[in-house]
Amino acid sequence: MTTYRVCCFLRRFRAASNEPSEAVRDVFQAYNDGGVLGEEALRRLLREVQGETEAGADAAAKEVMAFAAEQRLLKKGGLTAEGFHRWLFSDANAALDPRRGVYQDMGLPLSHYFIYTGHNSYLTGNQLSSGSSERPIVKALHDGVRVIELDLWPNAAKDDVEVLHGRTWTSPVELIKCLEAIKEHAFATSPYPVILTLEDHLTPDLQAKVAKMLKETFGEMLYVSESEQMAEFPSPDELKGKIIISTKAPKEYLQIKSGKEEAAEEQEGVWGEEISDDKTTARQMSEQYSGKSYAAAAEAAGAEEEVGEEAEKKTRQGTDNEYRRLIAIQLTRRKHDMEQDLRVDPDKVTRLSLGEKAYEKAIVSHGDHIIRFSSAQFYGFGDRFRFTQRNLLRIFPRSTRITSSNYNPLMGWRYGVQMVAANMQGHGRKLWLTQGMFRANGGCGYVKKPDVLMNSDPAGGKLFDPSRADLPVKTRLKVTVYMGDGWRFDFRKTHFDRCSPPDFYARVGIAGVAADTRMEQTRVVMDSWIPAWDHEFGEFPLAAPELALLRVEVHESDNHQKDDFGGQTCLPVWELRPGIRSVRLSDHKGQPLRSVKLLMRFEFFPSPDSNSNSNSNSKQ
Repeated sequence: MTTYRVCCFLRRFRAASNEPSEAVRDVFQAYNDGGVLGEEALRRLLREVQGETEAGADAAAKEVMAFAAEQRLLKKGGLTAEGFHRWLFSDANAALDPRRGVYQDMGLPLSHYFIYTGHNSYLTGNQLSSGSSERPIVKALHDGVRVIELDLWPNAAKDDVEVLHGRTWTSPVELIKCLEAIKEHAFATSPYPVILTLEDHLTPDLQAKVAKMLKETFGEMLYVSESEQMAEFPSPDELKGKIIISTKAPKEYLQIKSGKEEAAEEQEGVWGEEISDDKTTARQMSEQYSGKSYAAAAEAAGAEEEVGEEAEKKTRQGTDNEYRRLIAIQLTRRKHDMEQDLRVDPDKVTRLSLGEKAYEKAIVSHGDHIIRFSSAQFYGFGDRFRFTQRNLLRIFPRSTRITSSNYNPLMGWRYGVQMVAANMQGHGRKLWLTQGMFRANGGCGYVKKPDVLMNSDPAGGKLFDPSRADLPVKTRLKVTVYMGDGWRFDFRKTHFDRCSPPDFYARVGIAGVAADTRMEQTRVVMDSWIPAWDHEFGEFPLAAPELALLRVEVHESDNHQKDDFGGQTCLPVWELRPGIRSVRLSDHKGQPLRSVKLLMRFEFFPSPDSNSNSNSNSKQ
């Protein structure tokens, strides 16, 4: 029995038991013979329930039996019910195959990949008054982030370079500390290139000093392009072990935030804002920007980019030549005319950077241009290029996100944006989506974009429109959540409720294109550290499974206050293994919890109206 003291009384509850839920027991009963699973029955279960091939089932059965033998869970040469349950919850049976590693083609140009991108990577907390340090950079690199951003400013004596969020109360850190941290940790998690974006506010003398630091610190790791202009970006494979310098307009954060702006962002709590299907959001943006020119919208949405332009021009005069030579990925200066900004040069590739609000305007007025743009309009060629097929596009959070909150990254990915910059110092549902996307492809920080965003002439001549609510369904995903366990090991007895065991419920859904986005929840299981929901959700129809992320949250129900946080995770749908799988949950910052896992089942069904062409990013 478990007891809780309430005033002068004791409340007694049945002790937590790690027995399988009724539905899981039913699966075991359907295949067992004399109370155990023999090898042949196990192979059949692996084929019929876990979706293994004939050869895969043979190999998997041997691994399961070896696991059970090591744990002493074999009886009469077969797997016991306890052994079956323990194996289901083990990391070897995880929803994402732990042995898969990098499997996508890494030999394509950088523009063919979503890239794990940080924003103001040196900040330890909020955007207004936190400290600057090399420690958040180290953590980001170990988490797989591949784009690190540094803001460079002269020190008080104007004779050295500091990293800080300019015109705020953030404290500085020496540039050399950041560079040394990058050198030491750049490839701790992934061998693929690190892109270092420098927002510099420096005189030519200090630029020369930075150039010297970069060369001396990185040495052979530093990638230097053979020509000033590249006709095509190199591939991640070609750039393994390299650090790439990219310029970034120094105007993005020059505006000093007013008190009104500081108060504009509400605290979202541990969960962060809910993920919308963007149908309402798109309508609101359309109404907000209706009739506005792009230049006017850019001024309204990102006025900070205009402040200090003349000062920047003066600073840029006489830019140090060696510093310029080290810049491998050039940034295109915005013209505040979207058709000009998205102009595709077939002989040169570049990078464009847009603020969150300017980008919102762009997808309302020029969404198809972002995905595809006709070069014939400017160069007289008949071929059609997508802007994001050849070039890099980066979007960054608006300056009023002073608490380091984030925007919905799918807003960018749906249109092929490679570098959706996230405040890694923050937390909440928007950041969880970013962390979920980059669990794909072995967590290497590069995820190949689906073909639907890369084809120059999609079948039928129709351009993929991620905002459509009537996209044809390609596949259907049925999700069952059986039970959860582990909170009793990772949390104090009174963490969730002082007077009783927790009351857990789970929320499960999809974040993706507008047509796929949906969230559902189970019932609340009262007073249990090991909730057994056995809840089968209806099928999730997926129009773009290659852009879909499975969202899982566990809440502890509280009738008098906000629900407590019980764990979360986000997983790429196209990499989910079918069958009954273990799903480890993470804390609110995205770090895996030591013991907390759910037992879930994933079943994929083809849609009758789906075509036979499979996407290269589809589940393999």
